[in-house]
Amino acid sequence: MSLMQILVFIAVGALAGWIAGVVVRGGGQGIALNVFVGILGAFLGGWVFGTLGIGATGLGGLFLMATVGAVILLTLLRLVTRA
Repeated sequence: MSLMQILVFIAVGALAGWIAGVVVRGGGQGIALNVFVGILGAFLGGWVFGTLGIGATGLGGLFLMATVGAVILLTLLRLVTRA
């Protein structure tokens, strides 16, 4: 993986994490947490999309997958921490 690919992955993760935070409620968790949530969301979204047989390609597909995964992740965390 090249340096440029890593930087794009981090940028997409940060944006996806921030948007997921806004959608779930709150947002603005800080750049480091947004990147972390976005990257974990990308893995979770990839697993969910793969399980459902949905293919996502390109930068837009990666962004959509990461955002959906991050929203799922934040929703699950919110349910667990509320209990």
